[in-house]
Amino acid sequence: MKKYLSLLILLTFSAISSAEVMYIDDTLLVPLRSGESLQFRIVHKGVKSGTKVELLGQNPQSGYSHVRTPDGIEGYLPTRYLVRNEIAKDRLIKVSAQLKKAQATTTKLQTKLKELQTNYNSLSGNHEALTQLNSSTSTELDKIKKISANALTLDKRNRELRETNQQLNNEVELLTIDNQRLKDNSQTSSMMIGAALVLLGVILALLIPWLKPTKKNESWA
Repeated sequence: MKKYLSLLILLTFSAISSAEVMYIDDTLLVPLRSGESLQFRIVHKGVKSGTKVELLGQNPQSGYSHVRTPDGIEGYLPTRYLVRNEIAKDRLIKVSAQLKKAQATTTKLQTKLKELQTNYNSLSGNHEALTQLNSSTSTELDKIKKISANALTLDKRNRELRETNQQLNNEVELLTIDNQRLKDNSQTSSMMIGAALVLLGVILALLIPWLKPTKKNESWA
Protein backbone atom coordinates (compact mmCIF):
# COMPACT_ATOMS: atom_id res chain seq x y z
CA MET A 1 0.00 0.00 0.00
CA LYS A 2 2.82 2.37 0.90
CA LYS A 3 4.44 1.50 -2.40
CA TYR A 4 1.39 2.59 -4.38
CA LEU A 5 1.07 5.75 -2.27
CA SER A 6 4.67 6.73 -2.96
CA LEU A 7 4.17 6.09 -6.66
CA LEU A 8 1.07 8.27 -6.64
CA ILE A 9 2.98 11.08 -4.89
CA LEU A 10 5.78 10.86 -7.43
CA LEU A 11 3.30 10.96 -10.25
CA THR A 12 1.61 13.94 -8.68
CA PHE A 13 4.84 15.93 -8.33
CA SER A 14 6.08 14.94 -11.75
CA ALA A 15 2.77 15.70 -13.47
CA ILE A 16 3.02 18.50 -15.99
CA SER A 17 0.90 21.53 -15.14
CA SER A 18 -0.23 21.94 -18.75
CA ALA A 19 -0.53 18.77 -20.79
CA GLU A 20 2.39 18.36 -23.21
CA VAL A 21 1.87 16.96 -26.66
CA MET A 22 3.76 13.77 -27.42
CA TYR A 23 3.67 11.17 -30.18
CA ILE A 24 3.78 7.37 -30.14
CA ASP A 25 7.11 6.18 -31.50
CA ASP A 26 7.64 3.96 -34.54
CA THR A 27 6.05 0.98 -32.82
CA LEU A 28 3.15 -0.77 -34.49
CA LEU A 29 0.83 -0.80 -31.45
CA VAL A 30 1.43 0.33 -27.85
CA PRO A 31 -1.13 -0.89 -25.26
CA LEU A 32 -2.36 1.42 -22.52
CA ARG A 33 -2.58 0.00 -19.01
CA SER A 34 -4.35 1.14 -15.91
CA GLY A 35 -1.07 1.25 -13.96
CA GLU A 36 2.68 1.55 -14.31
CA SER A 37 3.60 -2.06 -14.95
CA LEU A 38 2.71 -5.03 -17.08
CA GLN A 39 0.64 -6.41 -14.22
CA PHE A 40 -2.08 -3.78 -14.66
CA ARG A 41 -4.97 -4.44 -16.97
CA ILE A 42 -5.01 -3.06 -20.50
CA VAL A 43 -7.43 -0.16 -21.00
CA HIS A 44 -6.58 0.25 -24.70
CA LYS A 45 -5.53 -2.65 -26.91
CA GLY A 46 -2.97 -0.63 -28.79
CA VAL A 47 -2.30 3.01 -29.70
CA LYS A 48 -1.09 3.24 -33.29
CA SER A 49 2.31 4.56 -34.16
CA GLY A 50 2.29 8.31 -34.75
CA THR A 51 -0.82 8.94 -32.63
CA LYS A 52 -0.84 12.36 -30.96
CA VAL A 53 -1.41 12.05 -27.17
CA GLU A 54 -1.45 14.41 -24.19
CA LEU A 55 1.27 13.83 -21.62
CA LEU A 56 -0.31 14.05 -18.16
CA GLY A 57 2.68 12.91 -16.11
CA GLN A 58 5.93 10.93 -16.06
CA ASN A 59 7.59 8.64 -13.49
CA PRO A 60 11.30 8.30 -14.16
CA GLN A 61 11.60 5.51 -11.58
CA SER A 62 9.03 3.23 -13.19
CA GLY A 63 9.76 4.40 -16.74
CA TYR A 64 6.06 4.91 -17.40
CA SER A 65 4.11 7.98 -18.55
CA HIS A 66 0.49 8.93 -17.97
CA VAL A 67 -1.19 9.95 -21.25
CA ARG A 68 -4.59 10.74 -22.75
CA THR A 69 -5.52 9.62 -26.27
CA PRO A 70 -7.49 11.76 -28.78
CA ASP A 71 -10.52 9.59 -27.83
CA GLY A 72 -10.20 10.71 -24.19
CA ILE A 73 -8.87 7.38 -22.85
CA GLU A 74 -6.27 7.75 -20.11
CA GLY A 75 -3.65 5.16 -19.30
CA TYR A 76 0.01 4.34 -18.78
CA LEU A 77 2.63 3.24 -21.28
CA PRO A 78 6.43 2.97 -21.28
CA THR A 79 8.03 6.39 -21.69
CA ARG A 80 10.47 5.01 -24.28
CA TYR A 81 7.56 4.77 -26.73
CA LEU A 82 6.98 8.54 -26.63
CA VAL A 83 8.77 11.12 -28.80
CA ARG A 84 8.35 14.87 -28.96
CA ASN A 85 8.25 15.07 -32.76
CA GLU A 86 6.08 13.36 -35.30
CA ILE A 87 7.38 10.07 -36.56
CA ALA A 88 9.24 9.92 -39.87
CA LYS A 89 6.33 8.25 -41.64
CA ASP A 90 3.89 11.00 -40.74
CA ARG A 91 6.45 13.68 -41.52
CA LEU A 92 7.05 12.03 -44.88
CA ILE A 93 3.32 11.99 -45.58
CA LYS A 94 3.03 15.68 -44.69
CA VAL A 95 6.13 16.56 -46.70
CA SER A 96 4.77 14.56 -49.64
CA ALA A 97 1.44 16.37 -49.36
CA GLN A 98 3.22 19.71 -49.15
CA LEU A 99 5.36 18.73 -52.13
CA LYS A 100 2.30 17.82 -54.16
CA LYS A 101 0.67 21.07 -53.16
CA ALA A 102 3.83 22.95 -54.10
CA GLN A 103 3.97 21.12 -57.42
CA ALA A 104 0.32 21.94 -58.09
CA THR A 105 1.00 25.56 -57.18
CA THR A 106 4.05 25.54 -59.44
CA THR A 107 1.97 24.13 -62.29
CA LYS A 108 -0.66 26.82 -61.75
CA LEU A 109 2.02 29.49 -61.64
CA GLN A 110 3.60 28.14 -64.83
CA THR A 111 0.19 28.16 -66.54
CA LYS A 112 -0.40 31.69 -65.27
CA LEU A 113 3.05 32.68 -66.46
CA LYS A 114 2.30 31.34 -69.94
CA GLU A 115 -0.97 33.26 -69.96
CA LEU A 116 0.82 36.40 -68.87
CA GLN A 117 3.48 35.84 -71.53
CA THR A 118 0.77 35.39 -74.16
CA ASN A 119 -0.99 38.52 -72.94
CA TYR A 120 2.32 40.37 -72.93
CA ASN A 121 3.04 39.31 -76.51
CA SER A 122 -0.47 40.35 -77.51
CA LEU A 123 -0.09 43.69 -75.75
CA SER A 124 3.31 44.18 -77.35
CA GLY A 125 1.78 43.56 -80.77
CA ASN A 126 -1.06 45.94 -79.98
CA HIS A 127 1.45 48.51 -78.75
CA GLU A 128 3.43 48.29 -81.99
CA ALA A 129 0.23 48.56 -84.02
CA LEU A 130 -0.91 51.55 -81.96
CA THR A 131 2.52 53.15 -82.35
CA GLN A 132 2.34 52.78 -86.12
CA LEU A 133 -1.24 54.06 -86.12
CA ASN A 134 -0.20 57.00 -83.97
CA SER A 135 2.65 57.80 -86.35
CA SER A 136 0.32 57.54 -89.36
CA THR A 137 -2.29 59.67 -87.58
CA SER A 138 0.33 62.29 -86.76
CA THR A 139 1.39 62.41 -90.41
CA GLU A 140 -2.22 62.75 -91.54
CA LEU A 141 -2.78 65.44 -88.92
CA ASP A 142 0.21 67.40 -90.22
CA LYS A 143 -1.20 67.14 -93.73
CA ILE A 144 -4.61 68.30 -92.51
CA LYS A 145 -2.98 71.22 -90.72
CA LYS A 146 -1.15 72.22 -93.90
CA ILE A 147 -4.35 71.85 -95.93
CA SER A 148 -6.23 73.85 -93.33
CA ALA A 149 -3.58 76.56 -93.42
CA ASN A 150 -3.76 76.63 -97.23
CA ALA A 151 -7.55 76.68 -97.06
CA LEU A 152 -7.45 79.63 -94.67
CA THR A 153 -5.03 81.43 -96.98
CA LEU A 154 -7.25 80.68 -99.98
CA ASP A 155 -10.33 81.83 -98.10
CA LYS A 156 -8.61 85.08 -97.16
CA ARG A 157 -7.47 85.57 -100.75
CA ASN A 158 -10.96 84.77 -101.98
CA ARG A 159 -12.45 87.40 -99.68
CA GLU A 160 -9.91 89.93 -100.90
CA LEU A 161 -10.76 89.07 -104.51
CA ARG A 162 -14.47 89.43 -103.80
CA GLU A 163 -13.87 92.80 -102.20
CA THR A 164 -11.73 93.85 -105.18
CA ASN A 165 -14.41 92.58 -107.57
CA GLN A 166 -17.06 94.55 -105.69
CA GLN A 167 -14.92 97.67 -105.89
CA LEU A 168 -14.44 97.11 -109.63
CA ASN A 169 -18.20 96.62 -110.06
CA ASN A 170 -18.81 99.86 -108.23
CA GLU A 171 -16.30 101.64 -110.44
CA VAL A 172 -17.90 100.12 -113.56
CA GLU A 173 -21.30 101.35 -112.40
CA LEU A 174 -19.88 104.83 -111.86
CA LEU A 175 -18.22 104.77 -115.28
CA THR A 176 -21.46 103.57 -116.84
CA ILE A 177 -23.34 106.42 -115.21
CA ASP A 178 -20.68 108.90 -116.34
CA ASN A 179 -20.76 107.48 -119.86
CA GLN A 180 -24.53 107.77 -120.00
CA ARG A 181 -24.27 111.29 -118.73
CA LEU A 182 -21.73 112.09 -121.43
CA LYS A 183 -23.98 110.55 -124.05
CA ASP A 184 -26.88 112.62 -122.81
CA ASN A 185 -24.74 115.75 -122.87
CA SER A 186 -23.53 114.88 -126.37
CA GLN A 187 -27.09 114.44 -127.63
CA THR A 188 -28.08 117.73 -126.00
CA SER A 189 -25.13 119.46 -127.62
CA SER A 190 -25.99 117.97 -131.01
CA MET A 191 -29.56 119.13 -130.66
CA MET A 192 -28.40 122.59 -129.70
CA ILE A 193 -25.99 122.70 -132.61
CA GLY A 194 -28.72 121.51 -134.97
CA ALA A 195 -31.11 124.11 -133.61
CA ALA A 196 -28.42 126.76 -133.96
CA LEU A 197 -27.79 125.72 -137.58
CA VAL A 198 -31.51 125.83 -138.33
CA LEU A 199 -31.76 129.24 -136.76
CA LEU A 200 -28.72 130.37 -138.72
CA GLY A 201 -30.28 129.06 -141.90
CA VAL A 202 -33.48 130.96 -141.20
CA ILE A 203 -31.55 134.11 -140.49
CA LEU A 204 -29.55 133.73 -143.68
CA ALA A 205 -32.73 133.07 -145.60
CA LEU A 206 -34.12 136.35 -144.34
CA LEU A 207 -30.95 138.36 -144.86
CA ILE A 208 -29.95 137.17 -148.28
CA PRO A 209 -32.89 138.79 -150.11
CA TRP A 210 -32.03 142.04 -148.51
CA LEU A 211 -28.48 141.78 -149.58
CA LYS A 212 -29.21 141.17 -153.31
CA PRO A 213 -29.57 144.44 -155.53
CA THR A 214 -32.96 145.06 -157.09
CA LYS A 215 -33.50 145.62 -160.86
CA LYS A 216 -34.46 149.21 -160.36
CA ASN A 217 -31.25 149.92 -158.68
CA GLU A 218 -29.40 148.27 -161.53
CA SER A 219 -31.02 150.42 -164.08
CA TRP A 220 -29.98 153.52 -162.24
CA ALA A 221 -26.56 152.26 -162.34
